Amino acid sequence: MMSGSSQDGLFELLAEDCIFWSPVVHTPQRGRDITYLYLSAANQVFGDDFCYVSEILDGSRAVLEFTCSIDDIQINGVDIIQVRGRQISEFKVMVRPLKAVNKVHERMMRMLEKLKASTS
Repeated sequence: MMSGSSQDGLFELLAEDCIFWSPVVHTPQRGRDITYLYLSAANQVFGDDFCYVSEILDGSRAVLEFTCSIDDIQINGVDIIQVRGRQISEFKVMVRPLKAVNKVHERMMRMLEKLKASTS
């Protein structure tokens, strides 16, 4: 998803009141810290073959389609990003098919627990 150096500047790109919408969590996650945690976990979960394949830009909103695979399950999804000023104010992730959603859920929950434990 992002190389280490690319991810270094990510935190500053997120607005303090950024809202993150996960495909596997039923409520929005509010705030820069939790958004950064989810995006950091995704960076590790999605792996080396993560690739954006198309983009739609409209003013302060971008829709970026991506593909990747986990355990030979092909994942197709979109990141919907809203920008306010020079910062990301909203980040929404949608994933398909259902088998991919289930695999992302499994891996993300494990990675989030690992990341939370390392920051405690």
